[in-house]
Amino acid sequence: MSEPSWASRALEILGDSVRRVDSLPDELTLECDASQVLAVATTLRDHAELGFDVLVDLAGVDYLEYGKSEWKTTSATGSGFSRGVNRGGSVDGATAGRRFAVVSHLLSVRRNRRLRLRAFCADNDEPMIDSLVGVWASANWFEREAFDLFGILFKGHPDLRRLLTDYGFIGHPFRKDFPLIGNVEVRYDPQKQRVVYEPVSIEPRTLVPRVIRHDNRYDPALIETTPTAAPGKAAG
Repeated sequence: MSEPSWASRALEILGDSVRRVDSLPDELTLECDASQVLAVATTLRDHAELGFDVLVDLAGVDYLEYGKSEWKTTSATGSGFSRGVNRGGSVDGATAGRRFAVVSHLLSVRRNRRLRLRAFCADNDEPMIDSLVGVWASANWFEREAFDLFGILFKGHPDLRRLLTDYGFIGHPFRKDFPLIGNVEVRYDPQKQRVVYEPVSIEPRTLVPRVIRHDNRYDPALIETTPTAAPGKAAG
């Protein structure tokens, strides 16, 4: 089957469980509800005409402030450099609603096709979705990473522990509202002979670019006193 035909056929097979489709050349993204992700994933793997037997990658996405741009590029602004370093409190133009999504990148080795499956978690405060470890074993550590970095809970995961941060880490660092300087800093205390956690000592400050307000090369006084060579003669 050609690319358009197999994509159409996939939609026929999955039916109403797919709520949105984004189709580009060589790229197909299917979106389903979190409650349907396990059934959709199983069908994508087991159906003879689909055969997506490999989970290449799985990642969490935080759509907080999605759609907002802090830099105005279509018109001039008088707010200066501060617009790039001082974040506003309100989110203008951002997409409201579902915040956390899980995106799975699938591969059909037999048919040499790729597909992206996206599902949004129903609850923004406690994002939760079914684990895909039972469908693709490779989802195990991918889901642990998404839990660690985004705080997404995967129901049915056999060992949902942090993977990249340490055991005492506070928060989830890939969330859009996580402070860039973190919550605590770590250092070794020679008196206690162990690693200790302390409040962050970094003070947030606004960085300003270096501004050259005067260039001597274009100083009229210097230009008038600089000797110039006569026409046709080199300066000596």
